[in-house]
Amino acid sequence: MTADALKVANVTKRFGGLTAISDVSLDVPDGSITALIGPNGAGKTTLFNLITNLFPSTTGEMFFYGTPLNRLSPRQIAALGLIRTFQTARVFPGMTVMENVLVGGHNRVRCSALQQMLWLPATRREERELANKADAFLEMIGLARFRHAAAADLPMGAQKLLDVVRALMARPRMLLLDEPAAGLNDRETAELASLLRAVRSSGVTVMVVEHNMSLVMGVADQVMVLDAGVLVASGSPQEIRQNPRVIEAYVGQEEAA
Repeated sequence: MTADALKVANVTKRFGGLTAISDVSLDVPDGSITALIGPNGAGKTTLFNLITNLFPSTTGEMFFYGTPLNRLSPRQIAALGLIRTFQTARVFPGMTVMENVLVGGHNRVRCSALQQMLWLPATRREERELANKADAFLEMIGLARFRHAAAADLPMGAQKLLDVVRALMARPRMLLLDEPAAGLNDRETAELASLLRAVRSSGVTVMVVEHNMSLVMGVADQVMVLDAGVLVASGSPQEIRQNPRVIEAYVGQEEAA
């Protein structure tokens, strides 16, 4: 039986008189790609914010490989290996593409500050390992030729891909991706799909909020549908395609567009 990487149990979030998330329960199997879809305003990003404790939940519990998340800070949650990206691409201005990627590995650096100041052999070796890993990720998403360019000068789609690989540099056990395909062209979307499959193959669990139904149906092992803060359906991509409520609430709108 496959263990769960993430378990959300009866989670509700109220903002004053508004219920943004209503009694949501879901399980994300270890080593899977789970897609969370739904109309704009359905509460998908809010759920990510609750999982990473940017917002405290009103009721309910969440567990990451059995560890309760409710009382942990976002930094403590990230230290467990639960890493997320955001809807809007975020790059560090004044830094190159390579430097932006390397920032993602800072929490995994083993050498002490003194070793780094003295530039000891162990530090140099660790820096080379991080740079080689960053280069491999940039090659995978087609941005290697821009490694020395200013990250802020990249098109928005490329910045989104940069966000993903920077998160991967933190060596997550699970990755939460918030609309990673937003702003990507067809080629970039295909590169993202290949990257997600490679991430899953490496043993990292992925949960992705996404509106690009072609991407979702092409990479997800299971799909969950949120509508007005309520989880209305879950199943395989084929099951979700055929679910009448999903077609009415979301998929039908996408296909009609």
